[in-house]
Amino acid sequence: MERRGRGGGAPRRRRSPPGPKPVKEGDVLEVDIVEKSRRGDGVAKVEGFIVFVPGAEPGQHVRVQIERVGDTYAVAKIVS
Repeated sequence: MERRGRGGGAPRRRRSPPGPKPVKEGDVLEVDIVEKSRRGDGVAKVEGFIVFVPGAEPGQHVRVQIERVGDTYAVAKIVS
């Protein structure tokens, strides 16, 4: 009997959201942390685009600076 991977179909690919990304490196914005990621980072959403904020906790309202922008998410640091 032939073994197949999960689902048996082609591997899924993550797709970037259509259109331009709502953030760019260097942007400073205020965001609400809505949840915690599996790695423990705070998670905010800007126009549906995910922004990971290390050191932030759910329920916080923080001012952040975007450090890196990927296809499907960005990483930001808390600034004063």
